[in-house]
Amino acid sequence: MVKEPHPGRVKTRLGRDIGYVEAAHWYRTEALRTIRRLRSPKWDLILAVSPDNAGQSSRVWPAHVPRIAQGHGDLGKRMARLLRAFHPHPTCITGSDIPTIRPHDIETAFRGLGSHDATIGPSPDGGYWLIGLKNTRAVPSGFLNNVRWSSHFARVDTLESCPDLTWHIGRTLNDIDTRDDLIAWMRENADS
Repeated sequence: MVKEPHPGRVKTRLGRDIGYVEAAHWYRTEALRTIRRLRSPKWDLILAVSPDNAGQSSRVWPAHVPRIAQGHGDLGKRMARLLRAFHPHPTCITGSDIPTIRPHDIETAFRGLGSHDATIGPSPDGGYWLIGLKNTRAVPSGFLNNVRWSSHFARVDTLESCPDLTWHIGRTLNDIDTRDDLIAWMRENADS
């Protein structure tokens, strides 16, 4: 999932800490790195863009990568819609602000769908960086309803939105939401 990198409309919490232009620039750079890093012949990489019209015609994103509109609604409605769009194929959705994500993480998530109905990649803040469904049956109607997004309850609420699913839990990765997240990632990156 990607958003057009307009200052004040993307990475707003980070923007409040470091400035909206700087946050949008970081997001654009990292999203493009993530797209390059996650291209693989093992899966189809498709950008779920927002806003719909601007994202479909954007020159920011690589022209050779297919795009689909995220549509309207809260994050849960948009993700559930995307998962339904690719039924009956196993599908994973990931954010574009996770600088440590690697192809191995995506491969592990798809492998997890071999023996589970769903997969999730936790973040230390209570959210998650990846969600996926095996998609052998219809996406459950209550899936991703009543989730308290952008809170430490997001992952728990997501799991509780469909208690009948069996879940594969992936590796814990950080997304970058705040200045502190960015500084921690930069320190980690400097050591490697």
